[in-house]
Amino acid sequence: MSGLEPIGDELRRELGKLGPAGAIADVVAAWPAAVGPAIAANAWPARIARDGTLHVATSSSAWAFELTQLAGSVCARLAESLGETAPTALRFAPGRLPELGADDVESSERTVPTPSPRANAAAAELASEIADPALRAAVARAAAAGLAAAEGEPSGRPFW
Repeated sequence: MSGLEPIGDELRRELGKLGPAGAIADVVAAWPAAVGPAIAANAWPARIARDGTLHVATSSSAWAFELTQLAGSVCARLAESLGETAPTALRFAPGRLPELGADDVESSERTVPTPSPRANAAAAELASEIADPALRAAVARAAAAGLAAAEGEPSGRPFW
């Protein structure tokens, strides 16, 4: 096989550097269900220390403080999901969180109202003095969407 290793071996080796072999992968998989979407958006497992403490990166020191107060209940929920492989303690500190993936963006897609002919006409008038045609059209679309939202017109197309 020309000296190439399966990626699974490399992944296990790298995860082993983060604490007990493979335990962080199990914690990452259980984390969102154990803490809920609001906490998962602001705190994410970073590593497991050799003593079994799960180090969690948070979006701010305020989140770290609040979650420290909830550490016991979070540990209990993780223990329900993970059993014996659950972390023995938690430590929260501000740090880097993973970036949102494509699934997260799709699930948070916003929509804007479909402008009425009246909103389109008003927006075209607002943008009429802009010399560049592409910029004028973009401003008119944005203004029409804003006017439609202010009028409470029903949602239609995706925002992006």
